[in-house]
Amino acid sequence: MRKSSISLFSHLSRRSSKSFAPLVSRNYISDPLSSSSSSSSSPTRFRSCTKLHGLFFKNTQFQANPSRNMDTLAPQMSSRQRKTKERSELEDAFESATTSEEMRRAFKEMESVFGEKELALACLKLGLKLDQEGEDPEQTLSFATRAFNAFDKQDDDRDSSSSSSGNKPSFLVAMALQLMGSANYSLKRFNDSLGYLNRANRMLGRLEEEGCNVGDIRPVLHAVQLELANVKTAMGRREEALENLRKCLEIKEVMLEKDSKELGKANRDLAEAYVAVLNFKEALGFCRKALEIHKEQLGQNSVEVAHDRRLLGVIYTGLEEHEKALEQNMLSQKVLKNWGLGSDLLRAEIDSANMQIALGKYDDAINTLKGVVQQTDKDSETRALVFISMGKALCNQEKLSDAKRCLEIACGILDKKERAAPVDVAEAYSEISMQYETMNEFETAISLLKRTLALLEKLPQEQHSEGSVSARIGWLLLLTGKVSQAIPYLESAAERLKESFGPKHFGVGYIYNNLGAAYLELDRPQSAAQMFAVAKDIMDVALGPHHADSIEACQNVSKAYDAMKSYALAIQFQQQVVDAWENHGPSAHDELREAQRLLEELRKKARGTFLNDERTIKALPLPQTHPSARSSQADFL
Repeated sequence: MRKSSISLFSHLSRRSSKSFAPLVSRNYISDPLSSSSSSSSSPTRFRSCTKLHGLFFKNTQFQANPSRNMDTLAPQMSSRQRKTKERSELEDAFESATTSEEMRRAFKEMESVFGEKELALACLKLGLKLDQEGEDPEQTLSFATRAFNAFDKQDDDRDSSSSSSGNKPSFLVAMALQLMGSANYSLKRFNDSLGYLNRANRMLGRLEEEGCNVGDIRPVLHAVQLELANVKTAMGRREEALENLRKCLEIKEVMLEKDSKELGKANRDLAEAYVAVLNFKEALGFCRKALEIHKEQLGQNSVEVAHDRRLLGVIYTGLEEHEKALEQNMLSQKVLKNWGLGSDLLRAEIDSANMQIALGKYDDAINTLKGVVQQTDKDSETRALVFISMGKALCNQEKLSDAKRCLEIACGILDKKERAAPVDVAEAYSEISMQYETMNEFETAISLLKRTLALLEKLPQEQHSEGSVSARIGWLLLLTGKVSQAIPYLESAAERLKESFGPKHFGVGYIYNNLGAAYLELDRPQSAAQMFAVAKDIMDVALGPHHADSIEACQNVSKAYDAMKSYALAIQFQQQVVDAWENHGPSAHDELREAQRLLEELRKKARGTFLNDERTIKALPLPQTHPSARSSQADFL
């Protein structure tokens, strides 16, 4: 995502025009020649809605040319005048600086003349410049903290001298908090960053309620929302990050023309964020809007339109509308080819092959991939992706030995890329493991997933992927009878995915269902019943009580109580299963008959006329990811 300080710095710089400085001079540095009493010599405090038209006060009274005074000699400057001139020159030097190094040198000179409160705005501007350039986040944080402390003290002083009660929030305090949040994000201190950004967000909200100029607030509010999205994504809390990104788009929709190019890109960014959590339905509308704007503003053959169409192809693949996906992909390829964008074109062709595989056109996919592989370097990551897709096509043709050979070549390439591109390699390993799983090569699949997990554990921003991989390892271990080994992976997955996607996400429900199956296998029916009940509650919310997997979870709760000989509860849940299948109508005739048979058995047991029998609890398969381009796929579970 774009660094929020870039837009903030340019916003502050635009409002620092020298020509406007005299209009707001009293808001920052008092005129030493205009005050005769000690009480009036201290700087005027910033007000909540102060406009930042000038960074510093420029004293215009020294601009008159003394030589123009007829028949008089130019008077000697007093010490106060010399001091004021020195201050003005230092201000000029700082304002005219264009690089961060020039600004630092000018600021160092200013420190010997100006007090800490007078340096507050300069600290903020210098901190924003450093953050914009990505230089020295520790130094950025130092300047941001100095600015915050000075602005906050000014607010406290103002409030203590005012008859009004309550502490009014300051616009500049909010800007300093935003910068502190951004610097802490760069330092990977995500909890600290989140705290500062939330404070800035609350303060800006209060300012808006009090009627502060929204034109001042919106750029800063957008920066705060964007940074919150960055931090939450880095912490694995992607569902929460989506809310902040939606607010970013809402702010831009107010600030920008309805058909601006930047608004089109904002819609595409949000669509990509939804694709990352496999919410293709929500992504579709935003991607279509981006395409509509870019076609109108840039024409059918623009690069932006090509990127929109490629993403739209990914979304249609996720929605299993493969013909539409292939159509958009082909249109994208045509534009990319015209613009000579070779790297993007190769990725688009690999996407096309994956879509052909999804449509069952395996020979077409293999021919496409043969054309791509000839254009790749021997040890390139793109070449590895070609062999992964080739393996998938061959696997579907049941040419297993050829498929395994392709996957081995891909692994050989990826093994050398682990340090340079850990996220990309982790995603590729996960895809390869799924192919080995399809071929019933479970040990190889588990081994690859463990390598994936080792890479992701070093990347805090990939917590959601770490949870997904842990869940799949746990499921495969459960499937291969290694029940006690499966439980730690499943428990770890549940905790990470709850943090990333919330406690009511359907994927979390599948994990709890599998934990229940593991506990029942270990003859711990009480623990199993608890896990199955949690799974059922989650699936009822996420999928609806009549979804097949929700019904299966309810069935498992009944079976766990059956194992505990708690027949009354077992019958209660089994009756819910019967009722749910009845709502499906004729399409669920077989499932309904089986549910009714189990209900009758439980009633016989409750009457003591039926012998207890052992039944195996089936673990629900994890939800499968839809095939999509790796650049946009989160590989959830």
